[in-house]
Amino acid sequence: MLLFLLAVEYGYAQTISAEQSYAANSPGVGMVQTVFSGTVYVSKVEMNETRFNRLVDSVKRLDTSGTMFTPEEKLDIVVKALYNNPFRFFTRTTEYFRQQHRIFSSGSGFFITGDGYFITNCHIIDRDNAYIRRQFILSTFKDVTDANIRSLERSWAMTLSDEQRGLLNDAYSVIYSQVSSMIIFDLKKEIFVQFRIDSDKGDFVTRRLPATVIVSGKAMPGKDVAVLKIDSVKQMPTLPVSTDPMVRIGSQVLVFGYPEPVTSNAFLAKETNIEPSLTAGVVSAIKRSIGGWPVIQMDAIITHGSSGSPVCNSRGEVIGLATFGSLEQKTGSLAAGFNFAIPVSVVKEFLDSAMIHPEMSRASIAYNKAIGLFFEGYYFRAKRMFESAARLNPSYPLLTYYIEESNRKIKTGEDKESFSQQLVFRILAVLMILGGIYVYYRWQQQRQKKNPSR
Repeated sequence: MLLFLLAVEYGYAQTISAEQSYAANSPGVGMVQTVFSGTVYVSKVEMNETRFNRLVDSVKRLDTSGTMFTPEEKLDIVVKALYNNPFRFFTRTTEYFRQQHRIFSSGSGFFITGDGYFITNCHIIDRDNAYIRRQFILSTFKDVTDANIRSLERSWAMTLSDEQRGLLNDAYSVIYSQVSSMIIFDLKKEIFVQFRIDSDKGDFVTRRLPATVIVSGKAMPGKDVAVLKIDSVKQMPTLPVSTDPMVRIGSQVLVFGYPEPVTSNAFLAKETNIEPSLTAGVVSAIKRSIGGWPVIQMDAIITHGSSGSPVCNSRGEVIGLATFGSLEQKTGSLAAGFNFAIPVSVVKEFLDSAMIHPEMSRASIAYNKAIGLFFEGYYFRAKRMFESAARLNPSYPLLTYYIEESNRKIKTGEDKESFSQQLVFRILAVLMILGGIYVYYRWQQQRQKKNPSR
């Protein structure tokens, strides 16, 4: 019974609004970034000037055939010729470009303990060699092709439009991928977790710390779970992990994460990237993976960058790990509304193997209790609990905002327990104490009358 009352007090045994769930859980959500770096050697490609000049001359002769072409149309003819037959116009040389390159893989995750244990998908941190090589090729060839296009502009004595540069860039990328060769040396991998903290001014500041892999599974169709550890942290914002093995079809789910279309949006300020996005939906079905373990189907929107996001129930507890979506058979694009999460029962297999026990930090317990009081309208009591959380972790996200909001609502008389109400309760408490003392005194007097010898 006591445990039940404590659960109610901390807000985990009752349904809460999506707004309250975001306020309580978003501070414990972080962005995972894996950085692959290495030295790349790319063989230089040499253009066959004779054949290229013949191509240009043939395009120039088109003007004498009676059909007039614009410069853009002539460029299109040249680009398509280079694109369709790269080996005719380019050959690989024995010389190499040497470049330092870095590629990034990012996703989402969340803290489960105050001392820095963090859950995410393993496919964010363990990319296969084919993916790494492909990304290095794209990154390296982009730099090389940009240099070639600038050289071409100088030789043609013209400035290309963005569209023309794009066409040439695509052409050169194909040329280099087919003609050139690439060697990668000194490949290194670093994993970082980024999360937000409150600054002294009350706004958000991004903190980025290295993380180590404690235990991980395999990317889908394997058990796509990874447990990371960040050192030298304490009283981190944490999310409560559900202990209920039952996930009910039709129940509400909330997903907190960093979808790539948002974090890479050119119209959004970069400092807002660290604020997680919330998407909502319902549990559509409980399916079984080809590996034989359960997965949660949901219609909450997830996309690239959402991998590793916590999927929470209506009580704010984590019930799953957003992991993969579905593809449209005709287009190959992501199908909206048919997404899947790995349930916490699978996540706990990895935690148990590493003897890690999810546990709310004391700062999060105080903060979540304050959030519950705040959304119930008890701003004075909420403020005191927010201040308790601040003593444990002064940089806890959103603390400054909610303390200021609590003060504002107290001043405007919105608190359910106004000063007069508190005064009445205190007076009643004093009267009850005095009454108790009086009753006890009278009882002692009566007792002495009955036993005068004593």
